[in-house]
Amino acid sequence: MQNKKIFILLPDGVGLRNFAFSNFFQFGLKQNFQIIYWNNTPFDLTTLGFDAINIRNAKTNLLTDSYKNARKHIELNLSIQAEKDLVYDTYRFPFLYKKLKPAVKNLISQFLIATHSSNKGLEKISQKIKSLEQKGDYYKHCLATLKTEKPDMVFCTNQRPVLAIAPLLAAQKLGIPTATFIFSWDNLPKATMVVETDFYFVWSEHMKNELLHYYPNIKGTQIFITGTPQFESHFDTTKIVSKDEFFEKHQLDSNKKYVCYSGDDFTTCPDDPQYLSDVADAVRELNNEGNSLGIIFRRCPVDFSNRYDQVLEKNKDIIKPIAPLWQKVGEDWDTILPTKEDLELQMNTIKHTEMVLNLGSSMVFDYVAHQKACAFINYDVQNKIDKNWSVSKIYKYVHFRSMPNKNAVLWLNSPQDIKDKIKLGLVQQSETIANAQKWFEIINQHPPQNVSERIWKAIETILN
Repeated sequence: MQNKKIFILLPDGVGLRNFAFSNFFQFGLKQNFQIIYWNNTPFDLTTLGFDAINIRNAKTNLLTDSYKNARKHIELNLSIQAEKDLVYDTYRFPFLYKKLKPAVKNLISQFLIATHSSNKGLEKISQKIKSLEQKGDYYKHCLATLKTEKPDMVFCTNQRPVLAIAPLLAAQKLGIPTATFIFSWDNLPKATMVVETDFYFVWSEHMKNELLHYYPNIKGTQIFITGTPQFESHFDTTKIVSKDEFFEKHQLDSNKKYVCYSGDDFTTCPDDPQYLSDVADAVRELNNEGNSLGIIFRRCPVDFSNRYDQVLEKNKDIIKPIAPLWQKVGEDWDTILPTKEDLELQMNTIKHTEMVLNLGSSMVFDYVAHQKACAFINYDVQNKIDKNWSVSKIYKYVHFRSMPNKNAVLWLNSPQDIKDKIKLGLVQQSETIANAQKWFEIINQHPPQNVSERIWKAIETILN
């Protein structure tokens, strides 16, 4: 195949890591694709040597957000009805009315939810979103770009942003094949599907089954199982630096072994600083028993708060914070952009730490890619910041039901439990790692280092 032009649509910054900073671009070039990034992020992709067309003044219809939010709630309502499972209620965000503009949007959404909570109503909402987006200047601009550039396909890096709707509708209007990548392992049960495309790229057979379950209008022939580029970089040993270089750069103690504490955002884990403090207490006890351990604290990349400051100051002899190298270009979480440098920082942090501790994140798969264990926090602190939040809510989420064996992680069931579980993690407990590997193979198509190759082969199949 020669010179097929592929538009890689980046509706927001979350797709940069998977499709700009991975091997995805280089592999596509080797297959003789002409790759153009259709870029709606503030990141200048030309600095990486990419061909890019920047999207200017992307703007949705005033009503689209209200209809999009209604669609999410209606899908969750239908899941509750179909499965008799109230877990779907936990995926909702509260409607806020403190400011006029969001209040009006939310009132419209609530009216639509009340009047359209059925399969027919959901279809009407979906069609209305399309008709709204086809009326604007943004859609017309996308049409003009596509008519000029004539790409053979438009591949969207993320199924969630409303700003992806108009470009994809414009492509479909012109008969250009469209596809979207499902961004995260928990996205489908949460009703985060905003776009409708001709084809869908998923992480695994498990995710394919989820897509068919939640969106029965999608046919199996429209779905390609590729895996995610999210984990591909862990198998690129050329980016790994020596322990001496890593320790010197980050001012670590060469006489210590380090565990990693991986932080969450405030919404996911409001009590995260207390959990970090509990881990520090356990490490201090272990050191008093003759061990020489430290903690590398990697905060959530979109958390720029000062909520950890007190814990970090109190335990500065034990905890070394190494902040993610993300760029903050706006106030919203999706305007905080990953960088290529952070991808390498994360890889080397994993390589040079013994294990990871956190609250139920996909870091379990990052660490098992390096044959290292993960410990999940599984208790509530005594003085919770948010009385309505509980760790038990986290592990009831649908995506944790994919865990084939509860021993795929080490469970931290109390503060007193942490010390012994760190001991287990330090000896790289083979049973835990083997079970985590089985879970990884359920969640992500293997071998994980061949993801980019599989994506481009799927694109080639579509074009043929």
